[in-house]
Amino acid sequence: MADSTTQSVCWGTVALFTALTVLTFVGVPLFAYFYDYTLLDWVLLAVLYVVTGMGITVGYHRMITHRSFESHPWVKACLLVMGGWAVQNSALMWCADHIRHHAHTDEEADPYNASKGFWHSHVGWLFFDTPHREDRFAAKLRTDPMIMWQHRYYWVIVASGLLLPFALGYLNGGFTGGLGCFLLAGVLRTVLVLNSTFTINSLCHMVGTQPHGTQDSSRDSWLISFISFGEGYHNYHHTYSHDYRNGSKWYNFDPSKWLIYSLSLLGLTYNLHRERT
Repeated sequence: MADSTTQSVCWGTVALFTALTVLTFVGVPLFAYFYDYTLLDWVLLAVLYVVTGMGITVGYHRMITHRSFESHPWVKACLLVMGGWAVQNSALMWCADHIRHHAHTDEEADPYNASKGFWHSHVGWLFFDTPHREDRFAAKLRTDPMIMWQHRYYWVIVASGLLLPFALGYLNGGFTGGLGCFLLAGVLRTVLVLNSTFTINSLCHMVGTQPHGTQDSSRDSWLISFISFGEGYHNYHHTYSHDYRNGSKWYNFDPSKWLIYSLSLLGLTYNLHRERT
């Protein structure tokens, strides 16, 4: 991969992240100072954090990228919408990048190569266009009509995820209520979920243990699992990437595997892969 100094800046991403940062560190506290937030705002922040985070971990990551389980079509559709609400790109693009990450971990072609430092692997890689992106990593994904549907309407889905808290806040307290709910359950929630995902790309390749293999820089961090719905058991995941679990032990904190397994009891998910007992 070409060094970031020779790549063109992705100004759309820079603008989006700048807006999110300004709204989070300026808009959110200013609103709290002048108006304060309601119980509805805080509840929706928590609910949407879980919903959109699971959209990434269960939907984008374990179901689509690694095909560790299959699901009923409407479950898949819901997960794709939930993942879109996380504002982390369409499933087509997100999963293609992640497939490439596993194929070239710690190599030049790894999109979030941790050997380039924390900033690059955490978020810096997003700010540069990647014309080197190999279509072969997206080829199979493009044959899935539901993934392509989500890709075509990605920004509509993103907008709906940000308008939802505004609409609920508006119903609860007019325009001011809508603005507060948008800032807390829309903007702040998005930033929190983005960074919980980014810690897997960065910290889970720098901090933790390697009980399952030293083939790459991936590490297990039980602490990070508490903010990333079980994704912190990253060394296990890189060693057994087709397993629907990241935390393989019953006591490992892995809400994503619990959701997948619970849905299987209802017949809504099936063909759950386990690579290790």
